[in-house]
Amino acid sequence: MNTIMLVGRVLISLLFIWSGLGKLMNYEGTIGYIDSAGLPLASVAYLIALAVELVVAPALLLGFKTKPAAVIISAFSAVAGLLFHFHPEDTNQMTHLMKNLAISGGLLYVLVSGGGLYSLDRLLSKR
Repeated sequence: MNTIMLVGRVLISLLFIWSGLGKLMNYEGTIGYIDSAGLPLASVAYLIALAVELVVAPALLLGFKTKPAAVIISAFSAVAGLLFHFHPEDTNQMTHLMKNLAISGGLLYVLVSGGGLYSLDRLLSKR
């Protein structure tokens, strides 16, 4: 069970870390994409995304502050899905929205279950 919890955290967090690295390597393209969605303050949205994907997601990976990390990434995933993929006329975009919402739902399970035995939370709680 604890090994499965670790694998789940790793798989979910790697998606966000990978995405954050892509954003970091393509600032102008990412800003353009955020602008194309009609969001104000694209540079602020960019920084928020980087913080979630390159700070909070690694915390989830390591099982550090697992429950708050799960809440933050769950909310980020749901909001990003709604802002960028809610296009009922486009089946592909709606599939992306549903994937974001499914990831958000999976993270709610992490919120309930915590980091498990193989987490920094567990290690630090022993002290």
